[in-house]
Amino acid sequence: MVESAERAEARRTIGFIYPDHAAEDDYPLAERILGEGVRLPVAHIYGTDLHAVQELLDLGKPERLAEGARLLSPHEPAAVVWACTSGSFVYGWQGAGEQAAGLSAAAGVPATSTSFAFVRAARALGLRRVAVAASYPDVVAKLFVEFLAAGGIEVVSMSSQDIDTAAEVGKLSQEAVAGLAAAHDHPDADGLLIPDTAMRTLALLDTMEERIGKPVLTANQVTIWEGLRLGGAARAADGLGALFRIPPAEIPAEGE
Repeated sequence: MVESAERAEARRTIGFIYPDHAAEDDYPLAERILGEGVRLPVAHIYGTDLHAVQELLDLGKPERLAEGARLLSPHEPAAVVWACTSGSFVYGWQGAGEQAAGLSAAAGVPATSTSFAFVRAARALGLRRVAVAASYPDVVAKLFVEFLAAGGIEVVSMSSQDIDTAAEVGKLSQEAVAGLAAAHDHPDADGLLIPDTAMRTLALLDTMEERIGKPVLTANQVTIWEGLRLGGAARAADGLGALFRIPPAEIPAEGE
């Protein structure tokens, strides 16, 4: 049966809950690159932007995410993603799963978070051993390493830039972000992961991959990719790194 225009439009709308303000302009940029009516509305929730464990636990608590789901509901998204890496992995693998399940219940559609998106994207690219270039303080960055390990991804090297707030990360220049990738690759890594949705990276993905000669996964990139996949609207595109060059038909099924 031919899909209705209304249903096709709904399947191309993915909602994102984004903490405070920093690099949310990566989402309209992705809309322009993806084209063909893709809609990526962003709802903002507010709390401290400090990269510290207790503050991150507070930022990702259920009532905040439920408010984000409420703000997104007029857009009728096919899926919703908590677009915050540290505000999800800080809960650990099981806790982040409960967080996503709670968000799904609040939104009434499938939901996930950036932390799970990183694991899913790494698996789709066949990355088993990775380097991590984190903006966070070391104590927070180590929790990301533990989360990846729980998802079967080995971290062969990890660097932490000790940047205290998301606002500071959002002010990093393109040169600084590209330099971060170039400086913190590792010869034994299959790919490089750069967490933190506060960092603008989408416009730099191809440049970073060309410089280090391997896939680069960044927070806003994997968040958008996983949201599209979860909402049944996965697609390939140029300009968004190796991850978006995977034909949708070749994305492994969940659990593979």
